[in-house]
Amino acid sequence: MKRALVTGGTSPIGAAICQKLAADGLHVIVHAHGSAERAHALVGSLLEQGHSAEAWISNLADIAATQKNLATVLEAGVPQVIVHNAGTHDDVTMAGMTETQWRDVISVSLDGFYAVVQPLLLPMTRKRWGRIIALSSVTARIGNRGQVNYAAAKAGLEGAVRSLAREVAGRGITVNAVAPGVIESPATAAVMSTEQIAALVPAKRAGHPAEVADLVAFLASGQAGYITGQTIGINGGMA
Repeated sequence: MKRALVTGGTSPIGAAICQKLAADGLHVIVHAHGSAERAHALVGSLLEQGHSAEAWISNLADIAATQKNLATVLEAGVPQVIVHNAGTHDDVTMAGMTETQWRDVISVSLDGFYAVVQPLLLPMTRKRWGRIIALSSVTARIGNRGQVNYAAAKAGLEGAVRSLAREVAGRGITVNAVAPGVIESPATAAVMSTEQIAALVPAKRAGHPAEVADLVAFLASGQAGYITGQTIGINGGMA
């Protein structure tokens, strides 16, 4: 049974990815930091459905601690699929942005990618098969007022994906980014009305987390072996 590590596994998109990968027959390692209770609840739900899953709690912003904690993940086997979905917002215009607001957003998305992927690369290359997928955002391409930190973090992820893809392609490992646009979630509903979404998105609706999960699952499959170094948008025509 292939193993998949999903960071930020309790967010609406992360939970949908965990559900889809588990349904596809992978053992899913659900990562969380501040939402450990939700991670264990999601794992319980997956187990009740007959799937295979476990929770893994770590602060990705602490690179040293995360890499130490990964030893427990490796004990049971190397994850052949890594989905880096963890991220955070702290929206404010650049003129009023503090260093902490800049660094906190960068550390989870971008430093977190390094913290998780780097120590798993050599074990993955020895298997000569792997899938690494990073969740970016349409904001990395088109920008958004008040999200300079978030856009920088996601654009950095896309650059890392393109370069890493070249480093590991010869070992049967693909590296891609998925860049969602407006996706249904409580956070989205809190700041955007249905009318606002329809005015912004050519498809006239928000995307569903399951639609993002379907794309991630395809990239994690054997069918996507010749797709690497790409950023694939799923944004209803926004970009």
